[in-house]
Amino acid sequence: MKKEQNHIVIMAGGIGSRLWPLSTPAYPKQFIDILGVGKTLIQLTVERFLPVAEPAHFWVVTSARYVDIVREQLPSVPPEQILAEPEARNTAPCIAYACTKIRLRYPEANIVVTPADAIVLRTEKFAEVIGKALDETASGGSIVTVGIAPTRPETGYGYIHALSAETEKVVEVSEFKEKPDLETARAYLADGKYFWNAGIFVWNVRTIDAELRRHAPQIMGIMDRLAPALYTENETGALAELFPQCEKISIDYAVMEKSDRIRVIAADLGWSDLGSWGSVKGHLPADERANAVVGQDVRLFGAEGNLVHTAGEKTVVIDGLKDYIVAEKDGLLLICPLASEQLIKEYSASK
Repeated sequence: MKKEQNHIVIMAGGIGSRLWPLSTPAYPKQFIDILGVGKTLIQLTVERFLPVAEPAHFWVVTSARYVDIVREQLPSVPPEQILAEPEARNTAPCIAYACTKIRLRYPEANIVVTPADAIVLRTEKFAEVIGKALDETASGGSIVTVGIAPTRPETGYGYIHALSAETEKVVEVSEFKEKPDLETARAYLADGKYFWNAGIFVWNVRTIDAELRRHAPQIMGIMDRLAPALYTENETGALAELFPQCEKISIDYAVMEKSDRIRVIAADLGWSDLGSWGSVKGHLPADERANAVVGQDVRLFGAEGNLVHTAGEKTVVIDGLKDYIVAEKDGLLLICPLASEQLIKEYSASK
């Protein structure tokens, strides 16, 4: 692995609506210290990729409204490599834009594309796995996706079906699977060849360019029209005109489910996408009554199994609650049963 040829593209445009009120469209979860560790999720993302890429080779694709937040939180990322989408068009156009820019200046680049809002507890093992994936893509034309060895029959993740149950090795992919029901998820877990899809992709820039042209020609046609303006004073205007014309589609549907170049490397990495308050609770230390707390002075009496996230309040007293979410930020307060967390998007949209 030639570290100097590696580039990291961080996708940071989501709004994390399932973690309301902590995560809001104005300030979503990737920019928040959700776990109370002193670093935001996007800062932790950069940190875990430093063993495989130089700081100058990090790129962030985000909404135009979040550019200032990214600059503030990631001062090591060159400002010109914080790419502002004028409009959300899902992950395929986002990735095509970033990889086109990289290709024009670094035609031999090996690229890792990653979400900004997940956590990885086994960071050394993660760096090893990414290094192996980069070795594979640097020496051949494969696209390598990172799989997570499942620890439970999870219905909230998509799955990758591999041809081999081996972990920490690059193996062929049979197919991608959508989020399953519980019975199917149990069958996947028992089979041993199904891995959670972490949404982390590794490729050489020439490979992804070829595969996008093959499977997403409309998007690449837009990129070819945009290319003369890249790295010029005309880029912002051209992007505002052309990017919204891209087909709105995920990289999974556009390329990953169609390409014959897909491989997977899977491992137990202590990974979570922190997509719900329940998953946040599972990654916080709990007291003897299974309460997980982030806050300055939270006092619990007869409370059990709760998640309390009230970092903005000086003192919080809770008496008698069981299996509840209590979350507060900037004048927004949520109190609801953990069992009802799937309704939080609906709660946040109500008026």
